[in-house]
Amino acid sequence: MRALLLSAYHTDSHRRWAAGVMRWLDEVDWTLLQLPGRHFAWRMRGNPLHWHTESGAVLEQDYDLVLATSMVDLATLIGLYPNLGKSRKVLYFHENQFEYPLSPGQKRRAEPLMVSLYAGLVADCLLFNSVYNRDTYLCGLEQFMRRMPERLDLSFIEQLAARSRVLPVPLEPRTNRADVGLADPDAAPLILWNHRWEYDKQPKAFFAACTELDRQGFDFRLAVAGQTFRQQPEVFAQAQLQLAHRIEAWGHQPRADYEALLQRSAIVVSTALHEFQGLAMLEAVQAGSIPLVPDRLCYPEFYGPQYRYQGSVEALVQQLGNWLENPDQRPPAPSIEHWEWPAMLAQYTHALYDGLV
Repeated sequence: MRALLLSAYHTDSHRRWAAGVMRWLDEVDWTLLQLPGRHFAWRMRGNPLHWHTESGAVLEQDYDLVLATSMVDLATLIGLYPNLGKSRKVLYFHENQFEYPLSPGQKRRAEPLMVSLYAGLVADCLLFNSVYNRDTYLCGLEQFMRRMPERLDLSFIEQLAARSRVLPVPLEPRTNRADVGLADPDAAPLILWNHRWEYDKQPKAFFAACTELDRQGFDFRLAVAGQTFRQQPEVFAQAQLQLAHRIEAWGHQPRADYEALLQRSAIVVSTALHEFQGLAMLEAVQAGSIPLVPDRLCYPEFYGPQYRYQGSVEALVQQLGNWLENPDQRPPAPSIEHWEWPAMLAQYTHALYDGLV
């Protein structure tokens, strides 16, 4: 079987997903076309033109399967290369633009929404990494279409829903289960925040909670990791000074150091305003950290109520304070082996190959 994998915005999570797909579904002859994760607006509209000019010979070939991320303008590509339309076409949504939060002063543009709509219409199967992702895509699409100047028959949304299924991004299994949960029981608990350093992960709320816990005299250490950028919210520089006496690790870590940090962390926290699956949280939990997540977004699908707080800074302070003061009341880190590749391989095989074998 020959398959073409198209990734138009190849950031870290997209790269790991694509590598996992090609590694675990290794009976397929994979061809990967990918574009760097930058210049978002251009990537959304320009990926067919880029590949047309740079990779036309690849696109002219025949494939049994075309697997594309939702940022790929699949409808335009099939218009340019009708041979791709004969393949089974699967569209994978790591996120959707209907629910992606806007930065201050930013307006939601129609072009990215229409790209994912048309791509969905030409796809045989739409895969989403969470129920939350799927539902916000379908609901957002309906709300968007109802604002258009012409009243169209929206039954196509039901057709998209019928072709949709939920299939999270799997984790690579740990090679050594004995290295899970290495937090030092005799040291102050290490609290980890390991998300992108951007406003939609709401770092201000996390640092406000840590500052209040510090003011109240709770004993803890702090690790702030995750993807950093040239420009970042000012709250990071402020927190680095204000909480310097608590900080054990700060900023982007080399992979080996990051793995060790995950293993030493007692609690991993999210304050996100936007999350469609949360691979960083799942990785930390896989390493033995206890998750504490807001009761919103995709999180109820992945974590039981004992790991969720009501979403406010006050609720986060209360729960963290209770866990710091009463270690015996902390729930054990949940097992997430069912989100790893060996457990999910059969589901991926069925979703991608349906009708081909």
